[in-house]
Amino acid sequence: MKAIATTIPDVLILEPKVFGDDRGFFFESFNEQVFRSLTGVDAVFVQDNHSRSVKNVLRGLHYQINQPQGKLVRVVAGEVYDVAVDLRRSSPTFGQWVGDYLSAANKKQLWVPAGFAHGFLVLSDNAEFLYKTTDYYAPEYERCIIWNDADLNIAWPTDEKPALSAKDKTGSAFNQAEVFL
Repeated sequence: MKAIATTIPDVLILEPKVFGDDRGFFFESFNEQVFRSLTGVDAVFVQDNHSRSVKNVLRGLHYQINQPQGKLVRVVAGEVYDVAVDLRRSSPTFGQWVGDYLSAANKKQLWVPAGFAHGFLVLSDNAEFLYKTTDYYAPEYERCIIWNDADLNIAWPTDEKPALSAKDKTGSAFNQAEVFL
């Protein structure tokens, strides 16, 4: 596995070493020792989540203001455009975002540290999205920033208005959102 830097140093793309032939493929999707040595992150994952969404569904931009979650995300069917937004006011990259294409074909993973909002847009007919979290889901602390916030100006790869949940339709503006110190 190798770690690839993004424009936000704490967010990393992880590319596994895939062993394949005409029978199929094998790769190690997670190894705690390798993850720690590549990222320098001493994370303990406490929850695994799996979601399935159809084309043009956008989930996000979600975060928990208390019990913040680091997330290791990947796609096992289909393709998404995945985004992380730095919400750490003391960070030199506060208010900046990074995005990348994650798919079953490229097998890439994205490490999204605690203190970031996270979201993704489904580009294929459907997608199955898996993620490990460093803290438990706590709905009372969940917050959402609107996907098309003008200050963030995220370049979502779509010309269509995405399908959103009721919660995501009422996300707050970035300049009004609760953020981390």
